[in-house]
Amino acid sequence: MQRLRTWNERFRTRDSKERNLKQALGEIDRMASALGLPDNVRETASVIYRRALDEDLLPGRSIEGVSTASLYAAARQAGTPRSLDEIAGVSRVEKDEIARTYRYVVRELKLEIQPADPESYVPRFASDLGLSDEAERRARSLLDTAKEQGIHSGKSPVGLAAAAVYAASLLVNEKVTQSEVSEVANISEVTIRNRYHELLEAEDSVALN
Repeated sequence: MQRLRTWNERFRTRDSKERNLKQALGEIDRMASALGLPDNVRETASVIYRRALDEDLLPGRSIEGVSTASLYAAARQAGTPRSLDEIAGVSRVEKDEIARTYRYVVRELKLEIQPADPESYVPRFASDLGLSDEAERRARSLLDTAKEQGIHSGKSPVGLAAAAVYAASLLVNEKVTQSEVSEVANISEVTIRNRYHELLEAEDSVALN
């Protein structure tokens, strides 16, 4: 009887893990589709989630929270990052829980994640706004100058990228509104305005030198 109980417990545990994994992979697929993330990001997110499950990181945390954190980490690892606000917009859990779970998963699994580079957001923003290659190049150039001048430090990479795309669109005469950029980047117009002025000041100071 004891042996039967042991086997029964093992099967129950395995079934519960398989159900958990199935639900998580469904969540990852749903969110990745909503965010337009490629297959390689979904696959990486699935691997991160499986590792979290195998290393017993789920007790006390929701399946949705860990699957969202896994996708957020995978997108950053692949160089196709999405902002925390964008991720929260398609998740079933709150932004604070995502951030907390993300930090926990990254720490416990010792994931290698580079700080998000503002330039990695530029192609997507430019594409969504229908801007030319020239505008995209100009935005990258503005961000390079900002890095040289050190004004990127401590600033949201999403905000800087959005402001650079907005400034570049004006500089190459392909005008888009702050409101359009704000919608695409999921960031406030106030942030875009503030970063926009800082980027142009950095550009001016280089020109004067």
